[in-house]
Amino acid sequence: MTEAPAPSPRHTVAVVIPVYQGEQTLRAVVEELAPLFTPRVTTGGHDMVVAEVLLVHDNGPDDSPQVMRSLAEKFPQVRAVWLTRNFGQHAATLAGMASSGSDWIVTMDEDGQHDPEAIPRMLDTAMHEQAGVVYAKATNPAPHGLLRNLASRSAKSAVQRLVPGPDIVSFQSYRLVLGDIGRSVAAYSGAGVYLDIALGWVNSRVATCPVELRAEGGRPSGYSSRALASHFWRLVLSSGTRALRLVSLLGVSVAVLGVVFAVGAVIGRLLGTIDEPGWTSVMVVMLLGVGTVLFSLGVIAEYVGVSVNTSMGRPNYLITGDRSQGPLGRRPIAPPHD
Repeated sequence: MTEAPAPSPRHTVAVVIPVYQGEQTLRAVVEELAPLFTPRVTTGGHDMVVAEVLLVHDNGPDDSPQVMRSLAEKFPQVRAVWLTRNFGQHAATLAGMASSGSDWIVTMDEDGQHDPEAIPRMLDTAMHEQAGVVYAKATNPAPHGLLRNLASRSAKSAVQRLVPGPDIVSFQSYRLVLGDIGRSVAAYSGAGVYLDIALGWVNSRVATCPVELRAEGGRPSGYSSRALASHFWRLVLSSGTRALRLVSLLGVSVAVLGVVFAVGAVIGRLLGTIDEPGWTSVMVVMLLGVGTVLFSLGVIAEYVGVSVNTSMGRPNYLITGDRSQGPLGRRPIAPPHD
């Protein structure tokens, strides 16, 4: 008689919420998460539970700490993580990831625009696509205003064209990440690294899940124009060293052209086609000098590129377990619902 297969372990989820000015909205966000503290079976048949909620205090201007304390007292699953100063959203998110211990990590904002009911659907997407990272794909315009939405899309598209690789356009702060990947990224990422770029360094399969974004709870955005510009520039700098490689190629190209033109100037002087006294020597010195300088800058750019990759914490490899033995290898406990 064939024995029935043992049931797959329950998927545990840690929700990480960076808190900067969540005094007005954070309580409602956690209250919406509360139903997921009770185990449930997703539409795809996967047993899951939100086992921990990590509220990472990023030293904002309001009385978020008191709200965090009261929520931690009310819900055993809620835990506050206290940072020494304001480090920014990405750093606070990494701190929450590093403090988690669940199979999966969900990152979401404090302002209420991310619906917690999408978490089971994101888990189903991860299991169906066997993806280590799932981004929420907005089915409606983000509630930030036309100008900011247009600027965000344009900036991401521009970087995507310059830097092939991860689907930058799909980057979203509402994301589901395999726990081992999230904690590893939190361990090695250097200061100023764009979180989603770091996730792309070690994860090859990314999926998206349709999610409708909501209004931000009537609270003004914590991002000023200067902060948004800084956010975009960090994305550019974290996206790789292609710009430095272009400097290197430009230096080599100009150096070669300089030698060619210098040789041409000397030949022209010898053949008598260039009669201007002193012109040939000036051009030879200038072209060879500029070529040498740009070639040297190209070599320096290559060394800088190696240093940049090292300082950002990009690993040469990441060891993980057999995926069939981890969360992605678990079978549904019930047939998917129609």
